[in-house]
Amino acid sequence: MPTYVIGISALYHDSAIALLRDGEVVFAAQEERYSRIKNHSGFPAKALGQALAHEGIHISEVAYAAYYENPWTKLSRIVESQLTSAPNHYAEFRSTMERWTRRNVSLDEEMPRWLGEGWRGELCFVEHHGSHAAAAFYPSPFHEASVITLDAVGEWTTSSLGVGRGNRVRITHERSFPHSIGMLYSAFTSYLGFEVNEGEYKVMGLAPYGKPRYLDEVALVAETDETGGVSLDMSYFDFLRGGRMTSAKLHTLFGRPPRAAEARLTEFDMDVAASIQRFCEEAVLKTARYAHELDGLPNLVMAGGVALNCVANGRLARESPFEKIWVQPAAGDAGAALGAALLVWHQHLGEGRTVRPNDSQAGSLLGTSSELAEIETYLLAMGARFERIDDEARLLSTVAQQLAEEKITGWFAGRMEYGPRSLGCRSIIGDPRPPSMQSRMNLSIKFRESFRPFAPCVLAEHAHECFEVPAGEDSPYMLFVSHVQDAWRIPLSPEDQARSEDPDLMVRLGVQRSRIPAVTHVDYSARIQTIDEARHGRFYRLLRRFHALTGCPVLVNTSFNVRGEPIVCSPEDAFHCFLKTDMDCLVLENFVLRKADQPEELIAHVKDAY
Repeated sequence: MPTYVIGISALYHDSAIALLRDGEVVFAAQEERYSRIKNHSGFPAKALGQALAHEGIHISEVAYAAYYENPWTKLSRIVESQLTSAPNHYAEFRSTMERWTRRNVSLDEEMPRWLGEGWRGELCFVEHHGSHAAAAFYPSPFHEASVITLDAVGEWTTSSLGVGRGNRVRITHERSFPHSIGMLYSAFTSYLGFEVNEGEYKVMGLAPYGKPRYLDEVALVAETDETGGVSLDMSYFDFLRGGRMTSAKLHTLFGRPPRAAEARLTEFDMDVAASIQRFCEEAVLKTARYAHELDGLPNLVMAGGVALNCVANGRLARESPFEKIWVQPAAGDAGAALGAALLVWHQHLGEGRTVRPNDSQAGSLLGTSSELAEIETYLLAMGARFERIDDEARLLSTVAQQLAEEKITGWFAGRMEYGPRSLGCRSIIGDPRPPSMQSRMNLSIKFRESFRPFAPCVLAEHAHECFEVPAGEDSPYMLFVSHVQDAWRIPLSPEDQARSEDPDLMVRLGVQRSRIPAVTHVDYSARIQTIDEARHGRFYRLLRRFHALTGCPVLVNTSFNVRGEPIVCSPEDAFHCFLKTDMDCLVLENFVLRKADQPEELIAHVKDAY
């Protein structure tokens, strides 16, 4: 009989389930994909149901359930933090304490009820940064590695260093709340008018448009020591009592109140973004250098929300003393569900570990998939018009031709991705060569800010030709930024050079910088994803067909969703997203749909509902 372990992340944000069978991850997914609530925070009941269904088992067959943090230690931190402001903010203190006490104190009693009737296994609570560290090391391709975890905060810990060897992970150094690189970055995310735990990507994307003119101001509110540890001057922040992220003192220092959401972005905003991004990169680099001094190991693994800062990761790859770096694809709290399960399997149970040359994450394609019969039944019920192409060669030729004709295509195939990125199974794809592709995708497909760059997916064997990466180096999870090779860049004319420095962001966006402008950022950077057949199967073969047709081994690959919604999970989600946007085509496994063929009343119905 196999031994099953479930890992659970829940009750803060990005709830998720991971399921192990004899130590191997067989399913992992975020609850938001099923509930359709972005960053779902409740217990991941639907994801749990999908995990059990995937294996064809009942909850009674699961031996262990691992929760991704210690709720009582976390409550102690919340109580102490709230007490600092309780006399002056009693109503807010009382509300916060009632909410967190109710959520944490009886979790060991609530969890068995949530797991469902028949649950009789062992419930384990592990430390938050232990979960991150386990998620970073155990699936990695290394027998031993330095371990770095960086996030906002777990229970008390905000960053940690450690070592992974064999089937053991040991944390050796920690930094405690409120001193946190993650909290600092989120505070500036809020100051710049973006949503915390959601808009950090926007700050990272905005930064290359600016110059780090405010590094001196950032240095007044936060400093780093030789270990990379961050210390905050809390007079500039207001998050201890759960209110605003920043205080009036910070607003005075920078000479402006927080930007209103959706307000026009100015050069000031770009420069502040560039400054906090630079500070973050330097802190991460210092942390990595210190970790290498401590352990002297050639390999580094990372997790925690800050590990999703792919620009900082790119600098680590280029400038740190480590030879190889592996970052958990689901580096945030969703990935801690996997880490909690692995921690129980390897350290609580003492089970051995198999190290695989690529990694043990299976491309992070660990969620649900859909059967052809299910898809066809749904499309017929909706009155959709489609073509079924069961011959893969003809299917891929058809889709590649559509892409070459600048058709933006929703691509739904195989198992859903685990983590925040679409990796070729729930993706919107397009030809990166047309100058208009980036703005088309941002404004009429994604409904998001026009400055945000798109990621390229590139055939692994051609990545070094297009981007500044070593030949043969994999980057399958979109976690590292590199730069476009000189041969693919377009020299700027004096006029374009002037436009590229214009204070108006919209003017800068119009400058074409390479032969693949849709995936080339203003500083010639790109968050690349290498595509290989072993991990990506049909998606790899599609990209090969597109390359053969056009001579371009690159496609735009962005998440299959619109702003404010989770990535699509089901054929129904994908179909609705297709109809309510200006997407040209949709591929659902072997079914090809063209927007021009769909009944006008069906399109109108879906758009009206949206």
